[in-house]
Amino acid sequence: MTHDQTNYDRDVQQELRLGRRFSLADVIGQEAGNFMKGESPVPRLVQAKSQVRQCLASHLSDLHGALHQVLLRWIDADDSRISRHLDAPENALKELLEGVLQSSETLYELVRQADVTWGQLYDERPHFQQPGQDPHPDDEYTHESVRVALRACLQKLASETKGDLS
Repeated sequence: MTHDQTNYDRDVQQELRLGRRFSLADVIGQEAGNFMKGESPVPRLVQAKSQVRQCLASHLSDLHGALHQVLLRWIDADDSRISRHLDAPENALKELLEGVLQSSETLYELVRQADVTWGQLYDERPHFQQPGQDPHPDDEYTHESVRVALRACLQKLASETKGDLS
């Protein structure tokens, strides 16, 4: 564009503005293209949650899917934990799983919720293992089976993280 053309365009825009009343909407409309320049329209927290969900799906072995669903609900409800790990969302998942494994009460609650979800998914009566009791032979989610699944998930996450560093 030539210098004369640029001046002409600026003059035309100025004349158009002189005949109109100023409004905030006009300014926003003129600058809208610059507001999000270089940024995703999807908030970082939503991006991080999505990454955590994907990480959980690819690392957790859960044949029946109930444990996965419960952990997804816990992730969706834990904005503060994920917000602390926006740059490395998989660390939020590691922190959650480690917290469950370190607290027997939290593990028991996770297993109870997985049993309830399993019962709803399969329209069957779930078997609830009580602390200190042996599990029912037909129980899909026992304290030990969930503990093993969470540890395996953590190991897969740890090995993937080590692979990314090298």
